[in-house]
Amino acid sequence: MSATHVLLADTDIKIGEHDTATFLGMTVNVDTIISTLVAGGVVILLGLLVARSASSRNPGKLQLVWEALVDWVTTQVEANMGKINRFVIELAIALFAFILIANWLELIPTEDHLKSPTADVNLTYALALLVIIGVHIHSFRSNGARGYFRHYTQPYKALAPILIIEEIVKPFTLALRLFGNIFSGGIMLAIIGLLPVYVLWGPNAAWKLFDMAIGVIQAFIFALLTILYFGMASAHDEASEAAQHAKEERVEEEASKSQAPQLEGAH
Repeated sequence: MSATHVLLADTDIKIGEHDTATFLGMTVNVDTIISTLVAGGVVILLGLLVARSASSRNPGKLQLVWEALVDWVTTQVEANMGKINRFVIELAIALFAFILIANWLELIPTEDHLKSPTADVNLTYALALLVIIGVHIHSFRSNGARGYFRHYTQPYKALAPILIIEEIVKPFTLALRLFGNIFSGGIMLAIIGLLPVYVLWGPNAAWKLFDMAIGVIQAFIFALLTILYFGMASAHDEASEAAQHAKEERVEEEASKSQAPQLEGAH
């Protein structure tokens, strides 16, 4: 038996297990639903606090952070869509704030009573489907039925199967990237928790700081890819789409670079 199997056998680390219940014949992950509601509640509470204390003369720290986020998202939307689209701005801000809080829930010492909901692939699939379905609806409304379907034949009709596969794969890549990073971070915290108490504080504090940074990066990437997908759906001419694909590839490269240190730490 390998050392890894011995380690897992001698501990109570449970990977991928959830508290479940049956509702209308369906099995639901109760812990994920609770933590999702908590993350959503925190985002709503922060929004209410910012709105209540908003001031043009003496803005608070929370207001400055929120305004910086809004300015960044607005700039990205205008750069990628050619105009300010309020719906996309609000969606990207909401996704960034929710995913960030959801990622950070794992860092709270609750003895696994409050897990990060983004470490459950069911939630990340739901978020990805929300984005991709919204992108296709936006594309259909912006370009009309003819422009929407013509997109799959540009620049060559022979590429239509590849473009269709690309659209099918998008929600999977969007969801699994977020899930994989947060899930692996939770595993590392559980493994570090096996260390003796007298040395636990050092690795635990260092990894939590690193995991906080990963949470910010993953929320940033998800929001940015959302904006890029809506930008690609806004204009299907060959030049603009090639530019959007180039931007998407750069984001993918940055995402892979940000994952490399975490994978090395996991090993």
